[in-house]
Amino acid sequence: MEMNNIIETTEPKEKLNFLEEIIEESMAKGEKRVQTRFPPEPNGYLHIGHAKSICINFGLAKKYGGKCNLRFDDTNPVKEDVEYVDSIKRDIKWLGFDWAVERYASDYFDQLYDWAVVLIKKGLAYVDDQTQEEIRLNRGTISEPGKESPWRNRSVEENLDLFERMKAGEFADGAKVLRAKIDMAHPNMLFRDPIMYRILHAEHHRTGNKWCIYPMYDYAHGQSDSIEQITHSICTLEFDVHRPLYDWFIEALEIYPSHQYEFARLNLTYTMMSKRNLLKLVQEGAVMGWDDPRMPTICALRRKGYTPASVRAFAEMVGVAKRDNVIDLGKMEYCVREDLNKVAERRMAVLNPLKVVITNWEEGKTEMRQAVNNPENPEAGMREIPFSKVIYIERDDFMENPPKKYFRLSPGNEVRLRYSYLIKCEEVVKDEEGNIVELHCSYDPLSGEGSSSDGRRVKGVIHWVSAEHATEVEVRLFNPLFLTEDPHDTSNGQQSWEDNLNPESLVKTTAYIEPSLKEAPVGVPYQFERVGYFCVDTDSTAEHMVFNRTVTLKDSWAKMNK
Repeated sequence: MEMNNIIETTEPKEKLNFLEEIIEESMAKGEKRVQTRFPPEPNGYLHIGHAKSICINFGLAKKYGGKCNLRFDDTNPVKEDVEYVDSIKRDIKWLGFDWAVERYASDYFDQLYDWAVVLIKKGLAYVDDQTQEEIRLNRGTISEPGKESPWRNRSVEENLDLFERMKAGEFADGAKVLRAKIDMAHPNMLFRDPIMYRILHAEHHRTGNKWCIYPMYDYAHGQSDSIEQITHSICTLEFDVHRPLYDWFIEALEIYPSHQYEFARLNLTYTMMSKRNLLKLVQEGAVMGWDDPRMPTICALRRKGYTPASVRAFAEMVGVAKRDNVIDLGKMEYCVREDLNKVAERRMAVLNPLKVVITNWEEGKTEMRQAVNNPENPEAGMREIPFSKVIYIERDDFMENPPKKYFRLSPGNEVRLRYSYLIKCEEVVKDEEGNIVELHCSYDPLSGEGSSSDGRRVKGVIHWVSAEHATEVEVRLFNPLFLTEDPHDTSNGQQSWEDNLNPESLVKTTAYIEPSLKEAPVGVPYQFERVGYFCVDTDSTAEHMVFNRTVTLKDSWAKMNK
């Protein structure tokens, strides 16, 4: 008797990153709730590294049916501003995410103060009169223990009185601080009596002048997570050394035990992420502002023409790792190319024009040619583009003495004009200095439908615009802001990262566009055929249109710098 072989098939399991593994393990143990948060400090504009964190925090909450809060870490009124708050909210929504609730660390200032009083009463916090410099010098080193403050053993009553008077504004900035009382010999330097509060007589963008003492990040962050009952406090790897202190405060206060998990931050070649250095670029006029398309900020990517889908795809491609690494900028450009290829309508534009006169074309005649808007999307339909006696082609599409296997235009040879006729170069016109100023070409009247009068075909296809109908515009070509993959690399003899700025990071040129682009709205992506992806810049006006290059069709920068 024959027995049938039974083959069991199962769907391949989805590969989880380590954060997903942690969540699924906790859910398997009965913890069904997932609550994350994205906690930016509103002291600057978000960059691509923050975009990765946004995608992780909001993405995990969505995947596991949880919620993600937006909480602003607004504990330093000197550096923070409503401008940054508004920009952060705009960036998150642009990326396609929405938060469960909007919160601020300043919402919790009263509770944080009360908890500081609890720690003082427990003998776990004290008011220190040392200066910032004295505290720094007495902290010790990794190999040497720190020195205890002369005021470390003040009584609970004295500390409560002084802390209350700090709050009341009796003391000048820097006169006193509140420190946690832990261990001045601890191997983790952050445990050597960290500062919890400092005096800052500065107006806060939300609380005004109610407070003149403000909590430090290490004190405020874990407690804010606890108040919101965050189940997974996810941050970048540089905060792993802060985690024990995060846990210490929560345990000392006996409050909801939020847990912190760290992932590797995003580092990109030819890119700098430091807010301080990015601010310097803006302040010194090295870039046009925070949204300069050469900057790594989310608003700059938006202005340059990146799509939310491409940024999310890049974050997914990079993944969630436990070790820091440097990602090739080409991967981000690959993601935007992939997305724009699907969604961007095609148009024709000439960036380096060479005049071509069609000698056998009737004077004054204009013919409308049919062009495909997007071959990847049939629903995008067709458009009409005018063809006339004088056109512009790219100067690079003509060569007077071409090498073998050169398929573009040259004397005596033919090319096909995209969506139009075959033309043949009959004459090269030069100026007195020998520069080519225009070409005289003939066209084959029977070649307009993709063939020719005798059935011949040519390999070369080039784009063009009608000179009579074209609009002159400014085009901004962006290259990486730095010459070296690591902007801080000074092995080439440079003195600082500023010496590595790329003088060719922005090249402006005058181009000619087909008529349909005259109505192009700001930010909508287009593929300039055979050239790259572009969008209208925010500087653009009806009288002076400006287009930004989002990305080339191919990764030419990487090849140039090998």
